[in-house]
Amino acid sequence: MTDQKGAGGIGYILSICLVAALGGILFGYDTAVISGAIDSITTYFDLSATMKGWAVSSVVIGSIAGALGAGYLANILGRRMTMMTAAALFLVSALGSALAPAFWFYIILRLVGGVAVGIASVVSPMYMGELAPQHWRGRTLSMFQQSLVVGQTIVFFVNYFIARDVAQSWLDNYGWRWMLGSEAIPAVLFAGLLLLVPESPRWCIMHGQQDRARRILARFTPQKDIEPMVEEVRNSLDEGKSSGRRAMNRQLRQEKRGSRSALRKPVMMGIALVGIFLSAAQQFSGINVVMYYAPTVLSGVTDSTGSALLQTGYIGLIFIVGNLAGMFLIDRVGRVRLLTIGSLACIVSMAILGTVFWFDVQGYTAMIAIMVYVTGYAISWGCCSWALLSEIFPNAIRESGMALAMGAQWTAGFIVAQTFPMMRGSEWLNDVFNGAFPFWLFGAMTLVSLFIVWRFVPETKGVPLESMETLMSEKFRQGRINNFSQYRQGDAQTA
Repeated sequence: MTDQKGAGGIGYILSICLVAALGGILFGYDTAVISGAIDSITTYFDLSATMKGWAVSSVVIGSIAGALGAGYLANILGRRMTMMTAAALFLVSALGSALAPAFWFYIILRLVGGVAVGIASVVSPMYMGELAPQHWRGRTLSMFQQSLVVGQTIVFFVNYFIARDVAQSWLDNYGWRWMLGSEAIPAVLFAGLLLLVPESPRWCIMHGQQDRARRILARFTPQKDIEPMVEEVRNSLDEGKSSGRRAMNRQLRQEKRGSRSALRKPVMMGIALVGIFLSAAQQFSGINVVMYYAPTVLSGVTDSTGSALLQTGYIGLIFIVGNLAGMFLIDRVGRVRLLTIGSLACIVSMAILGTVFWFDVQGYTAMIAIMVYVTGYAISWGCCSWALLSEIFPNAIRESGMALAMGAQWTAGFIVAQTFPMMRGSEWLNDVFNGAFPFWLFGAMTLVSLFIVWRFVPETKGVPLESMETLMSEKFRQGRINNFSQYRQGDAQTA
């Protein structure tokens, strides 16, 4: 999979995307590993409630910084080298936090891991979207979300097996270190496999490396299609220049200035806002709140005192099944339709879950509601939003748009992480709603998000990346739900 060797077809593309998807596994692994370690970390460092919160949320702060800087790094270093940078940061964070002699040292290394998470959340799906052919793009992009959930599920079970049948004193002194350090294994694997994948052809063309782009394209593209693809990308870049950029002389400083200029164009600004909305809506749907409550609810439906980590792992497996279903359906059903179906399932299950808490009757109803919610989220916001984020940004603002969107996602995640404990601990809210308020709130926010999707997000199934600006502009102009079938592959190429 180097720039010189030949390979062929969709199998080659999928192998490249699988490597990039390891960034998603590390994303999920890094953010979820703390769930099994936090109690022991709290005991070991004798943390207050506030410091315990920092032990969990420090990775989110780092992720915001990483996401906001990822587009700039991806433009300067290239997609592959930026992913390798993230892999190195994951490794440093895993080993450093596992060996932390003091809490401040642990926080710094978790911030480093957060930066890696932010970079991976931007550049891995960006790279996959630029490599995947149109008719496979939705499925390959869904691989990133699938890999994220796989990473979370893996670490749930890793934490469980580390914690199983050992004394609590060992966990408090050593077990949490093994949990955090275990992330070094996928980090090394990610870095090693990235040495075998090529650079993004679109990045090569943007930087005047057309011959290199042609060599890369030749391994998975019919010879007759290579020049049209190169010209299509060059033309889309030229359109971006005419909308806000001066003639590009292949210098990175001018490319950065051009991206900012292009963002000032109303349609580009609108696309950026849609990307920011899609990212924030993922978090405001309440997925992390549901995952937080899953062990508590599931422990109420069994006579066993089985591990909460193991029970959460089962929810992770359900998430994987939902993502697989989304990967199968996304290029058949379409993004907007899947978002609609999954969002409705999330809204109904959130309403039921809130009602369960309202009447303080948990049991199997709550468990079924969580299963339905996780499945609905997986096929909609968990699957389609990642695909849309990697599709909707024209080449002229791709790096900046993805960075803004991921920054918004992590900012929204931080807001949810900070406000949920406040809602849960509010005496007034508990007296009035008996614990139901957060679930009803996130269900209502998902309903609002669904209306925004219907109004401003077009169907992108089968649309070339180079035609996204035209598609989005038309959707903004109409301002209403419409059928965009005319923009599918054949017509979009003539737009």
